[in-house]
Amino acid sequence: MSELQGTIVAAHGRHYLADVEADGKHQFLQCVTRGKKTNVAVGDIVHLKRTSNDQAVIEKIAERTTLLYRSDQYKSKLLAANISRLFIVIATEPGFTDDLVSRALVACEAAGIEAHLILNKVDVTEGLARARERAALYTGMGYPLHEVSARADPEGTVAALMPLLAGHSSILIGQSGMGKSSIVNLLIPDADIAVREISEALDTGKHTTTFTRLYKLPRKGENDGSGGTIIDSPGFQEFGLYHLSEGMLERAFVDFKPYLGGCKYYNCRHLAEPQCAILDAVAAGKISRMRHELYAQLLHESAQTLY
Repeated sequence: MSELQGTIVAAHGRHYLADVEADGKHQFLQCVTRGKKTNVAVGDIVHLKRTSNDQAVIEKIAERTTLLYRSDQYKSKLLAANISRLFIVIATEPGFTDDLVSRALVACEAAGIEAHLILNKVDVTEGLARARERAALYTGMGYPLHEVSARADPEGTVAALMPLLAGHSSILIGQSGMGKSSIVNLLIPDADIAVREISEALDTGKHTTTFTRLYKLPRKGENDGSGGTIIDSPGFQEFGLYHLSEGMLERAFVDFKPYLGGCKYYNCRHLAEPQCAILDAVAAGKISRMRHELYAQLLHESAQTLY
């Protein structure tokens, strides 16, 4: 059977779906890896060997520009490959967790991915001031914040976000209840149809919300630089970063950067050492205590890795 190249547009367990262009037509192919390998991510460019009309085996993964993943003590879960921007969706209600937001930002810094925050439901005025106050921690570190209201102002939401997505490969993440699905449905008008197509092709039955999927953004014209892709991931409550080493962690906290190299000891861990520039900055209110506590927690997790 012929060799093809495609893009992984959905993943569900060990089953993958590749968008392949052959003879000028796009086709979804169900894919599996050889053996028990599960090192394929949505967004991967893959080389395939067709085994039937609608099935193929993944022979090789092309070199990635970026890889975003989370991990716990025992295993890692790939979220997306070859993305340039990540958007964390938070909302005025229900409350978002700073732990998840901060962990996602650390993952982006470690992977070399540009991070943005989207504050949704700004029409819920009673929660707006508090949400902005909490988001100020991240804007103060230089992360852009985009305020939208997917339900109350759909046109304004599309107008605010589309220019940020055009020409990029992006992923949207967020806790359940933040309105991420509403935003995706606005940006991709036929998202529900695409999900059904992907679900049928993957043969996942009704489990349409449990897999990560990639959509192509609509293009305005042939050569206008628009288009791009957007990856929607299932809502999750935890973002483990057990795979990050000590050195990677300190560099992935952007608020630490001005103080790195200023400690008395070159191998300072920034936990309880004397004359530590990071601890001095925390004491002076220049680094959030919450962020330093997360750093200490991530160091602890990094030491527990078993895989």
